[in-house]
Amino acid sequence: MSESTYREAIRAAMTRAMNEDPRVFLMGEDVGRYGGAFAVSMGMLDELGPERIRDTPLSESAFVGAGIGAALGGMRPIVEVMTVNFSLLAMDQIVNGAATLRHMSGGQVSVPVLIRMATGAGKQVAAQHSHSWEGWYASVPGLKVLAAGTVQDAYDMVLAGLADPDPVVLFETMVLYASKGELVEGEAPADVWRAAVRREGKDVSLITYGSSLPKVLEAAARLEEEGVDAEVLDLRCLRPLDTEAILATVTKTHRAVVVDEGWRSVSLAAEVMARIAEGAFYELDAPLERVCAAEVPIPYPKHLEDAAVPQPDAIVHAARRTLARER
Repeated sequence: MSESTYREAIRAAMTRAMNEDPRVFLMGEDVGRYGGAFAVSMGMLDELGPERIRDTPLSESAFVGAGIGAALGGMRPIVEVMTVNFSLLAMDQIVNGAATLRHMSGGQVSVPVLIRMATGAGKQVAAQHSHSWEGWYASVPGLKVLAAGTVQDAYDMVLAGLADPDPVVLFETMVLYASKGELVEGEAPADVWRAAVRREGKDVSLITYGSSLPKVLEAAARLEEEGVDAEVLDLRCLRPLDTEAILATVTKTHRAVVVDEGWRSVSLAAEVMARIAEGAFYELDAPLERVCAAEVPIPYPKHLEDAAVPQPDAIVHAARRTLARER
């Protein structure tokens, strides 16, 4: 076990995968000489060479499509899309191509491609670089969707995604790239397809993923000072959702707050709440609460950006509301 940053963990996992499997390679904008837009692949070109670390033209449609083609040809590509916003330029390739081919071929072909992209606000890069569209991809049959909220998960999710025979979209949290945590390397990856309880509690469940996880843990610590024992559930895998874990935590605490950096309308939070209503309605002692992004494009100014996305204060207030109410 050693200390690592989030970006170093992703780099270590990709390097390990390439050393263990000659079919694995990385492709994307500026992943080679520049070292990646967020320095994730820094030094990999010198270590692994231009056949394994491939800079691509500035065309998401073209290089994501090429990655899907490489996967169909027997390779195990890692395709880096700079931000989730830019992935819209490759939506046809991902949603109409990669996600459908196993079904449309009657199971004759699979598309083992790992598509990585940065997501979330907090870096003051304005509306065209800061949104959280994990829920969009989580709505698509044929895709598997992961969201890394810890250093260890960032490492394990790269390896798990590459081992899967179907297309996997991995969301990396932009504000966490420099964050530090403990990392265990060299072992089989954890079961990242299941949700993880990050903090045990009995009074209220705080359910989240990815970029909001540190904020939810901070909110739980503040609630503890008020005598509230909050349980924190990290969804980790957004498709397929671990409904069993969601229902288990609600059955334990009987109250829930869902925290999602996506917009409130038609959000992943709404889907989680619907599953709770369908599967654990009679376990609830109070109405559900959710904390989501404001219904605006993410602003550039820091004070407005912070106001637009979930923060610990809002999470604490939502928990207090559900604790004060009865169904």
